[in-house]
Amino acid sequence: MTRADMEKLLSSVAGGELSVADALEQLAHFPSEDLGFARIDHQRAMRRGFPEVVLCEGKTEDQAVAIIERIAGQGGSLLATRAAASVYERARASVLGLAWDDAARIAYLDRGDAPRGAGKVLVLTAGTSDLPVAAEALRTLKVMGNESELISDVGVAGIHRLAAVDREMRSARVLIVVAGMEGALASVVAGLVHCPVIAVPTSVGYGASFGGIAALLGMLNSCAAGVSVVNIDNGFGAGYAASLINHLGTEDGG
Repeated sequence: MTRADMEKLLSSVAGGELSVADALEQLAHFPSEDLGFARIDHQRAMRRGFPEVVLCEGKTEDQAVAIIERIAGQGGSLLATRAAASVYERARASVLGLAWDDAARIAYLDRGDAPRGAGKVLVLTAGTSDLPVAAEALRTLKVMGNESELISDVGVAGIHRLAAVDREMRSARVLIVVAGMEGALASVVAGLVHCPVIAVPTSVGYGASFGGIAALLGMLNSCAAGVSVVNIDNGFGAGYAASLINHLGTEDGG
């Protein structure tokens, strides 16, 4: 339930269009609902501007599908990350309009109810191998109401490729930089643009990359100002943070 939904509900009661009993029925599971194995936060959209996001990884299929069904039943948009295709196939039978992003491993409902961000968020990848993490960030951005674009394979091994997209970088309100190996791309980009840069280290790389730790440390030690770093392979976290920044100054973002 969003703030707008709550205002509409209270106005309907105040105006006599809705009975107190009917309003209480709609609020039966507000602010949270106990499923026994999970407590769904139905107030999340009021506080954060978007409903609770379902991390499917680590959950059984039954648990993931049940949570997806309950959140979708509230009528807003939905994101279910790190989902198996089998979870999507089961959930789509009961959740009308549920879609699947295979590259991002996200099951989602985009009902177009998310407020629009103030500008564009650009997602850059150092290499093609970073695309699955970038896809997670991009889908998160789109469902959360942001104009967003992906530019891939502009890493420092061929720095001239980055120069070719200079205009696009400068037009963005927020930049997400996804890179594995040594993670140098984030520092280079942050030295060229005026906007916030969110760096995402990926687990792409050979032995001494230590599953993304080398890229993580490189990004944390960036000499360029204005770089924030999320966890390894956390495209969703980067997309969510970028969306919050992009909504600053809008009616819903303060």
